[in-house]
Amino acid sequence: MATGAVMGLLVTASALAQPAGTTKLATSPAAQDLRYRSGKSQLDQGHYETALKELEPLAAPAARFARAADAAYLSAVAAARLRQWPEAEQLLNLLRTEYPTYPNLPDALFLQGQVSFEQEDFDTALKALAQLPADRFTTEREAMKTAYLSRIQDRATWQRLLKRYPADATLARAYAERLGPGGLFTEADRPQLEELITKFNLDRSRYAPRPRAARKSSYSVAVLLPFELNDPSWQTQRKNQFVTDLYAGLRLAQDSLERAGHPVQLFAYDTGADTLKLKQVLALPELGSMDLIVGPIYKSGAKLLARYAREHQIACVNPLSQDADLVVDNSWHYLFSPSAATQGRVAAQFALTAFGSGKPGIILHEDSKDEADFAAAYKETYEAQGGKISALRRFNPDVDESLKAAFAGLDLGGASHLVVASDNRRTGPYTMTALSALGVAQPVPSKTPATPRPVPPPVVARPPLLCPASWLDNTRLDIERLGGPGVYFIHPKYYNDQALGFRRFRQLYLAQQHLPPSVFASQGFELLLFFGTTLHQYGPNFQPSLATAGPVTGAVFEGESYANGAHDNQLVPITKLENLELQVVR
Repeated sequence: MATGAVMGLLVTASALAQPAGTTKLATSPAAQDLRYRSGKSQLDQGHYETALKELEPLAAPAARFARAADAAYLSAVAAARLRQWPEAEQLLNLLRTEYPTYPNLPDALFLQGQVSFEQEDFDTALKALAQLPADRFTTEREAMKTAYLSRIQDRATWQRLLKRYPADATLARAYAERLGPGGLFTEADRPQLEELITKFNLDRSRYAPRPRAARKSSYSVAVLLPFELNDPSWQTQRKNQFVTDLYAGLRLAQDSLERAGHPVQLFAYDTGADTLKLKQVLALPELGSMDLIVGPIYKSGAKLLARYAREHQIACVNPLSQDADLVVDNSWHYLFSPSAATQGRVAAQFALTAFGSGKPGIILHEDSKDEADFAAAYKETYEAQGGKISALRRFNPDVDESLKAAFAGLDLGGASHLVVASDNRRTGPYTMTALSALGVAQPVPSKTPATPRPVPPPVVARPPLLCPASWLDNTRLDIERLGGPGVYFIHPKYYNDQALGFRRFRQLYLAQQHLPPSVFASQGFELLLFFGTTLHQYGPNFQPSLATAGPVTGAVFEGESYANGAHDNQLVPITKLENLELQVVR
């Protein structure tokens, strides 16, 4: 099973952390059974907070509930879906201690593996998975170990685990990946890498470091995009305009690199809208001779290309995705954009500096993977550096009741700041309306009122707001309100349209296309300009050099940085409107 499938099987990234409340515990068997069935139904529907409230009290031995063990396990599942890892851990400990004969104990051990991995307790995770029967979760547990072990960056942790689990083939393969091409390999590691290859019969060509390729005068770049040339209908052409724009930006960057004395040759391949066409492209012999691959667009295709790039040791760059899971265990795969998780970390660091940690922050995020990744990384970073998040809630922006519930009962007046992660066009207006209800000036009473007037509600200070820069393009939002004090934008695609670099790019693009460049054209231009220059500086095996290079100022955007081995862009501008002009504040 693929890593992504395992992650979907376990806990979707759209989960959030919301503390469970307490509910009066029913005591009669009928009432308990009704509550259990209600909690299980809520869990099946994805209402994890409600499910946890219903099921957790039934798991305690004092409840004397006939299905207490099931309640404990399902409560742990709900807590894990909410990414409340310590609470999930406690519930699993309760299950194993109080109900050791639970027939579904393998399911609990499998969940324990993930819960421990998420808390970076690798020893407990490996022990739990080792206790599984040989015929249970065989493929899934190996995929889980592969996914989580690849996140280990510390060499000492690797060495400790290898010593404690010398017969674990998955652990050995994962470390061989880290030692292999683009990884941690040094000459001092060669004996251990050779030992792992021999002991576990690993593919030497895959794990042995590739010799550094000779620098060339020109480099070949394959572009794998869903042009869908076999469908000339206007509907398809309109839908695929962003692909056309992206490629036009790449072609313009090719011209710029040529003028700069850094020529690259572009080879475009139509991958269609499904993986079948992509597989046919990947089977072409000439693709193996490329120095860099750009694409594809869709996630299923990105996974296929990532595997191809690793096996053929050709670097590939995904031009649009923000999913860090695509590059977490692959030294040959890069994201051109900052991942959602990186955006969360950078935004949290800004918030600590700008708003301090004296009061807790509040995070609300849309129920989608990128936004959940952002929220989880934000919370982890903010709390790791001394801050506190008092509420972390998800919502469905298309459902009024969900939006209302997300804002209900929040102590906005006691918050250092509010973070709202959602590009949905309904979210911004709803948020600004909710904030407008705060800080409204109290009416000045007349000196001699004819009738008593009601006491106005207390004025609550509006907390600073961190939100996506996409809100700036929402015609339902008043630019004056977005330019008010304390409104900041997470702006990974920020560019200064008055800067010389952008004006030159726009001039060249207009001359070629007779249209102003879209953001996708800008991304294509910046991507090839950066990675084409990187190829000429360091050659096709550029990973080690890129990991130690400093940030590079962009031609259109703020810049690019893949420092410290990152495989997504680490530069995330934070902006603010000052006199209705965007200013970078971080």
